[in-house]
Amino acid sequence: MRLQRLLNPRSIAFIGGAECAVAIERTRALGFTGQIHAINPRRPQLAGIPTLASVSELKTAPDAAFIALPRAATIPVVEALRALGCGGAVIYAAGFAETGEGELQGALLAAADGMPLLGPNCYGFINTTSCVALWPDEHGLASCERGVAVVTQSGNIGCNLTMLQRGLPIAMLLTLGNQADVDIAGAVTDLALDPRITAIGLHIEGLRDVDAFVAATTVAREQGKPIVALKTGRSAQGARITLSHTASLAGADRLCDALLERCGVARVSTLSSLVETLKLLHCGGPLPGKRLLSLSCSGGEAALIADLAVEHDLLFPAFSSSGAERVAATLNELVTIDNPLDYHTFIWGQGDKLAATFTAALSDGFDAALLILDTPTHPAMKADSWLLTARAFMTAHERTGARAAVVASLPEGMPAALAAELAAAGVAPLIGIDDALQALRAAASIGEYRRRPAAPAPWVARTPRDPAGTAVATLREVAAKQWLSAAGIDVPRSIECALSDAADAARDVGFPVAVKISNDAIAHKSDVGGVALSLNSPDEVAAAVAHMRHLGDRVLIEQMIAGSVAELIVGVVRDPQFGLALLLGAGGVLAEVWEDNVTLLLPAGRADIEAALARLRIWRLISGYRGRKADAEAVVRAVEKIAAFADKHRNEIEELDINPLLALPDRAVAVDALIKFRATNEFLATLTPRST
Repeated sequence: MRLQRLLNPRSIAFIGGAECAVAIERTRALGFTGQIHAINPRRPQLAGIPTLASVSELKTAPDAAFIALPRAATIPVVEALRALGCGGAVIYAAGFAETGEGELQGALLAAADGMPLLGPNCYGFINTTSCVALWPDEHGLASCERGVAVVTQSGNIGCNLTMLQRGLPIAMLLTLGNQADVDIAGAVTDLALDPRITAIGLHIEGLRDVDAFVAATTVAREQGKPIVALKTGRSAQGARITLSHTASLAGADRLCDALLERCGVARVSTLSSLVETLKLLHCGGPLPGKRLLSLSCSGGEAALIADLAVEHDLLFPAFSSSGAERVAATLNELVTIDNPLDYHTFIWGQGDKLAATFTAALSDGFDAALLILDTPTHPAMKADSWLLTARAFMTAHERTGARAAVVASLPEGMPAALAAELAAAGVAPLIGIDDALQALRAAASIGEYRRRPAAPAPWVARTPRDPAGTAVATLREVAAKQWLSAAGIDVPRSIECALSDAADAARDVGFPVAVKISNDAIAHKSDVGGVALSLNSPDEVAAAVAHMRHLGDRVLIEQMIAGSVAELIVGVVRDPQFGLALLLGAGGVLAEVWEDNVTLLLPAGRADIEAALARLRIWRLISGYRGRKADAEAVVRAVEKIAAFADKHRNEIEELDINPLLALPDRAVAVDALIKFRATNEFLATLTPRST
């Protein structure tokens, strides 16, 4: 554990002025009993502690240091601490790489020479299990024996999380700033090995090292530590990959999604859902499935949660016949036994009867049980009967051992004291129905990931992007299809020829045919009138070619493929950070409009491909709809061969776009293709297209 001394110090040096005084006070308030050193040459004391003039006056090496000095003065202090043998330091100062001062940040790292650094430009950390707060501001955290860890690149988001009154025990809060040394991967690795940490929450603005992140999440999986992430900074890829539909769909954010899924990290969309997911994971870990039970005394709440659950792919299955009988035996005959269950108010205020109903319901084998309950916090209201209901639910949880959560539909409906009581009993105190459902889906996805074999690491580029002698070539369609055909992928018969030879070529291919302009500079031929379909005679071919003369001097004559059930897009794109990714989705000229696609990082096995295809809405057409179905096995085989092609050429392939791949009743055919290679000149010399 590289960060052991820094995060769990027995001695701390605070070096600076006002910020250090605040951090000393915060550390004392948590109950730190170790040694504290204060260093400031111009102040006699900091927070009541007599100061030393410099680091050189320290008689022993501190385990941790908090440095709040101007950026230039920080570097020699870091060097002195490293020479003394300090366990690590928090660098509060800004003005390094985040403002373009990369050279200054490099000097900081050189001064540290391997000593762990948090920052620069960071707020520090709070470890409530070791009663340490290297933190220059207010916070509302209290010491605890075990809890969740949160890692964020934002100091202000870190501050906001310290203000929580939602029943989430935070054992560790780390802010990383510039991640000059300790990055998200390094933090996760150490936190996963800490037995006091129950779950890890990440706020990610960017990942510095994908390989290291994969390795860190592997450690977390081995240690049984679930991870949930809030990823911000959604952005499109740059102009270098705008030639194809694949490139426009597989943007950086989608690739990050694919990486998180590969690593078994659940992604949520809001800070509040991150908090709720951490609470659920703290109170029992991942879920074994997504079969939920909802209990409330309101038909309106039952309908609301049922509607919202559909959006999160969660299920409310019916009670078993024996379970329904047991629940019915505890209720008035006017209550309909259903899930979600509206148990009405006949037993409201009767603790024993509520506990009996809840126990019967929780005994029926659901993956998690929810009680929707908004408890009054308004000073004019008495909360006694609501608290009675919550405690009856806690009793049922204790009796059955079932996973359980109380869900307040509004923040005002979860008193802080009740949240703490529920969490202490192992019942997750969740706030907001939609956030609660996001949390449940996230916990179920982590559980699903844990049941799968560990995925291989993605193919991340580990060589310079442009070594000497490399160039980029975009293959003409005929050449791209030759490569695909050689890889075992079905393509139409075709001939590339001069415009004057088009009619004769069409006779050789066999009518009906398609005519496509063959011009390296035109990526989307149909957008400029460079495609004519279903031509049935030489005269029709000649007329189509005449309309394309302004676009180029060569055309591709291709066999028309009729009778498709659906059109798919299958593509591969290389990202300098995430490596090669496979995109699958509904295809055709409106591929971007359908928004029906999924991205996988490569390598991907057959099971991954089948699962990804099954998530597409268009897969319903392929697998059979209203008497029509495609050869689904042929589609899967084609995608497997495309993935294998990318594997074979992983060092050269830059981009591949098959759009569409036609799903037919008896086969799958790639009718349009683009391949872009980045390789040595010798390799590129082999890519000359030939007629077929």
